Amino acid sequence: MADQSIHGMWSSRLMFVLAAAGSAVGLGNIWRFPYVAGENGGGAFVLVYLGCIALIGFPIVMAEIVLGREGRKSPINTMADLAKRSRRSTIWQAVGWMGAGTGFIILSVYSVIAGWVMAYVIRMASGDLAGADSGSAGAAFDGFTQDAGSVLGWHTLFMILTMFIVARGVGRGIEFAVKYLMPALFFLLLMLVGYSVVTTGPAFGEGLAFMFSFKFDQLTWAAVLLAMGQAFFTLSLGMGTMMTYGAYMPAGASIPGTAAMVAILDTTVAILAGIIIFPLVFANDLTGSTGPGLMFVTLPIAFGQMTGGQVFGTAFFVLVSFAAITSSISMIEPACAWLVEKTGFRRPMVAVILGVIAWVLGLGSALSFNLWSDVQLLGGLNFFESMDYLANNIMLPLGGMLIALFTGWMVDKSIVRQQMAVSEGGLLFFLWIVRVVAPAAVFVVFVMTLLG
Repeated sequence: MADQSIHGMWSSRLMFVLAAAGSAVGLGNIWRFPYVAGENGGGAFVLVYLGCIALIGFPIVMAEIVLGREGRKSPINTMADLAKRSRRSTIWQAVGWMGAGTGFIILSVYSVIAGWVMAYVIRMASGDLAGADSGSAGAAFDGFTQDAGSVLGWHTLFMILTMFIVARGVGRGIEFAVKYLMPALFFLLLMLVGYSVVTTGPAFGEGLAFMFSFKFDQLTWAAVLLAMGQAFFTLSLGMGTMMTYGAYMPAGASIPGTAAMVAILDTTVAILAGIIIFPLVFANDLTGSTGPGLMFVTLPIAFGQMTGGQVFGTAFFVLVSFAAITSSISMIEPACAWLVEKTGFRRPMVAVILGVIAWVLGLGSALSFNLWSDVQLLGGLNFFESMDYLANNIMLPLGGMLIALFTGWMVDKSIVRQQMAVSEGGLLFFLWIVRVVAPAAVFVVFVMTLLG
């Protein structure tokens, strides 16, 4: 095992935790998880979700880190090297290729939505949405997304920011960013929880009941599948991010302990987001929705009607912006690491090349809401929806399932034992999970998603 990656190393275990948590914490935690939990059994859904984190997400996080720290390279080269050392076919490096491609596709879509978030920081701070009702907030959002120039401008700005951070490298770029952005994110999160407690009155209890009361009658098999899918996707699995970040992880850090901290932080953010959002929604007699409707219409109405709403609404969108940027830099890093290894080009040049490619791909998503709104690709979906479906419903689950199978069945057991540094019983339990339980669960989610 190499002690160092040529790309640099995290200065400490804490920096790895912050970077990996930053990758996992994103838009899905804030605008999807709370509503999905509330509508599908509340506390019962949360229990199933936590079980899925333990049996699917957590083991695959560990599997990616094991591979990354042993290989100390990009996922593509790590998969090829470990396959050779374990006397397996190097075709397994295709999993690394698929992961890098998945990250690219997701980044191209993600950058467009993140651009909206940054635009709403300015809108909230300027008071444009103060006193907005459902009609004016909805019209403001529709007007913004239908303005191709505005959407492209914010998409461009977000991609430039992502390229700048990645170009500076692991230590001076990614670590420096998460060192300040992640603590700021948690500070803003706790501040907004306090704001929700103080200003929403009885609605605070309603919001908690919506998310956490045990509604077992609403916990259908479809809800269980949702919980499994959410647990898998929320941890940035299947695109090589955790493998890449694991390559920069100090040799002495415990993989099970570190992976557990990442999973706990990610889940905590999702739950706290719900504690912030739904009391605000109920306090203003609004109806919760999922996706863009919740983020860009419902919440601006809620903040616009409440004392201090302009300040705390701005803080909320700053919080989401921080979550977006810490995720975006992780999406481009696997491809960046490979291209540096392959070509020997300097990192700044590689970051710009990849950023421009992702920006160009993102043009299709940005224009899906205006000039290309009638263009259809997969099954009648527009460009934005097609890229989202392809990455999240097909490529990510396949990547995660194959990584688990590769770690459990293909990699030499001595490598896994050395990296995990657990008892023989603990090692056998981990191997059983990544060989059987996690792949089977992901396969079920994958097939059921394709079948609708």
